[in-house]
Amino acid sequence: MSAIAYIGLGSNMGDKLGTCRRASELLGKAGRLIKLSSFYCTEPIGYTSQEDFVNAVVKIETQLSPASLLARCHVIEDELGRTRSVRWGPRTIDLDILLYGNKVISDMELTIPHPMMAKRAFVLVPLSEIEPELVHPVLNTTVSQLLHELRDNHRVSLCDTSVRLS
Repeated sequence: MSAIAYIGLGSNMGDKLGTCRRASELLGKAGRLIKLSSFYCTEPIGYTSQEDFVNAVVKIETQLSPASLLARCHVIEDELGRTRSVRWGPRTIDLDILLYGNKVISDMELTIPHPMMAKRAFVLVPLSEIEPELVHPVLNTTVSQLLHELRDNHRVSLCDTSVRLS
């Protein structure tokens, strides 16, 4: 049985835009790529002594279970050169499962909906672009309403995709 999943993409090392594009292509192999948001240039949160990020959200239809989709995301991250050293630190690519159908999962490996998605402009802006009326399965609020109520003042602006962002 297939499910609709939303995955957040982020990169702030190397060819950020190219890496996010490549990650979206590879995610298309985990299912059928339905939508890809615009690419947004965003300032870092948490560990702020690093370059700005490029962020986007993809919507895919997949046959993979949530755990298998997470494993596939990790394979893609590894393939694109991801290393994990500093929490919230620089990364070639970060793939986060934001939503998986209406499932609510909380275990040691995976939390869905993503626990911080409703508090992050760099997630809500691109998600609202592609699915403004999508309802958060725990908060029972649309993405557009979450974005309207958001108090995150970190910069999120459309990237100029005609130039290389490295």
